[in-house]
Amino acid sequence: MNTLILSSSDTREIVRRVGLDAVMDRMIDALYTTLSTLVTEKTVVPLRSGFHYHDPMPGLIEWMPIMENGSRATIKVVGYHPENPDAYGIPTILGTVSSYDVKTGHLIGLADGTFLTALRTGAASGVATRIMASKNARIVGLIGCGAQAVAQLHAVSRVMDVREVLYYDIDADTVQSFPSRSNILGLDRTSFNATGLNDLIQNSDVICSATSVDVGAGPVFDDTETKPWLHINAAGSDFEGKYEIPKTLLKRSVVIPDVLQQAVSQGECQQLDGEHIGPELIDVIRNAEEHEGLRERLTVFDSTGWALEDHVALDLFMEYAGEFGLGSHIEIESVSHDAKNPYEFVFNGVADQNRPDAA
Repeated sequence: MNTLILSSSDTREIVRRVGLDAVMDRMIDALYTTLSTLVTEKTVVPLRSGFHYHDPMPGLIEWMPIMENGSRATIKVVGYHPENPDAYGIPTILGTVSSYDVKTGHLIGLADGTFLTALRTGAASGVATRIMASKNARIVGLIGCGAQAVAQLHAVSRVMDVREVLYYDIDADTVQSFPSRSNILGLDRTSFNATGLNDLIQNSDVICSATSVDVGAGPVFDDTETKPWLHINAAGSDFEGKYEIPKTLLKRSVVIPDVLQQAVSQGECQQLDGEHIGPELIDVIRNAEEHEGLRERLTVFDSTGWALEDHVALDLFMEYAGEFGLGSHIEIESVSHDAKNPYEFVFNGVADQNRPDAA
């Protein structure tokens, strides 16, 4: 009945031993393989839910569940608080991911979800870029240069030969610090150029948009001329009324949602009717030959964040933990010798004379 606990220190040690690039490569491949082989009839993914509030700070705490029938359930609880970096010096997104045995309800594992969320969101864009971007794509544009931008650039750089990075943010300090924050990615042959939105949109082969735009304040840029093969990873929409991409651009694109049911209520797809929404990412992967032509078209990956991604990420890091002997095994759940007496566990191994009910 032990539970494997992976702390942020364990996560850090795993990445140090494996290597950042190798971890991202493995995550992209694992997500792609899972989408290719997922038995949808045996997988239950309820819509995420949570609390959205403005006091004492604007924020969101939500839970994202997924269950493999007869096996395990994974639940991520994540907090999104855009004021965190300035107010407290901590990330905008904090979270934990947990795994449960559906036969018993036993908590199998619990891990830091802050790094895993950035990793899996980047990996999803990596998968979409690998199958939808032009094979000659070399220029990446980043709209929003916060924490997620680093992971987005990392993932994209693992599936295409990035020669130039164009980047834009409304915050001048964030723009200035972005190249130094990206040094860890080792893109030595790549030039970094801060630019205006129109130039970025018109000149990029692939765009990753990951902003903290407020509900009702989108889109974050105006529609303009683009390269015919532009691919956009739209990763910032995750709430009703929140979106980044202009409706007119969406309507002339092939829009690929990660999860249709979620995207129409919380993603870019909430701006569209059904006839303007393309197949889900899983369909594009499973019917690759049919969708090969997407590489030469304007495409948008509507990445709202899928619990399946957290499920894959937690599995990966629990596997690494087992390989390296990392993590702590803790008895969190109380278990009595007498399964029908919830108090009995308190006195397991206690001599009779020390029991409070001893005469």
